[in-house]
Amino acid sequence: MSSGQTLALIHPQSPWPGVQFFCTTRAGGVGRVPFATFNLGMGVGDNVATVAENRRRLRQVVPAEPYWLRQVHGWRVMDADAGVGPQSATAPGAVSTQQGVVPPEADAAITTQPGRVLAILTADCLPVVLADTEGRVLGVAHAGWRGLAGGVLEATLQAMRERCPEARAWRAWIGPGIGASAFQVGDDVREAFAGVGAELPGMFTADTQVTGKWRADLAGLARWRLVRLGVENIEICGLCTATDAAGRFYSYRRDGQTGRMATLAWIQADPQSS
Repeated sequence: MSSGQTLALIHPQSPWPGVQFFCTTRAGGVGRVPFATFNLGMGVGDNVATVAENRRRLRQVVPAEPYWLRQVHGWRVMDADAGVGPQSATAPGAVSTQQGVVPPEADAAITTQPGRVLAILTADCLPVVLADTEGRVLGVAHAGWRGLAGGVLEATLQAMRERCPEARAWRAWIGPGIGASAFQVGDDVREAFAGVGAELPGMFTADTQVTGKWRADLAGLARWRLVRLGVENIEICGLCTATDAAGRFYSYRRDGQTGRMATLAWIQADPQSS
């Protein structure tokens, strides 16, 4: 079993007032190939104790236990403040079983509670962090093509607006995900975005090597939808999980069986302390 020394984290280019967030990489944990070394995803075939150790290490760099989700490529949004904590059976949507508490089934979560850590797992899909510019309400979304086409970003921002009606300006960070050069898709994916991005220049480029296939710009589609929603400040990380030269990321499209990175975000209890 291999072990990393330190966590290598991906941060936004510029800090956000009152909000902290980052995306993990493969470095810094324990684990064997194909999960080496910092897999944070349960249920992907890795040893449960190994994932638990990696999550323990992650816990050392965030202010509270993360609010995990059981992601299904949908667009359900959970209110992370509705329960007493992510590890409790009374957390919203959680189910208590003999094996422990199963996280709520959803692909996005929101909070207005300082110190509440939201979490999204990815391995090609986009992690998207959303907040108002004053850092009063926060959301994270798991945006693969199905969730993106189904409206996960719209549902997340709508839930945030309902929680914080006084918010007037918004910002977003689109984290590491599969890039357009690596994301080959069929007509079914392009048709899912018909009328909502498929017709825009550069979003779907005909594959020059395979007839009937396209190269899809997932981050570009996400950005376009965010602009339509009134999000004014959008940063695209620009790192491709499938082709990153340093091999920093898990990629389901590239490797098949693989681990998951996590994007963690929280509102600071004392924004002046950063």
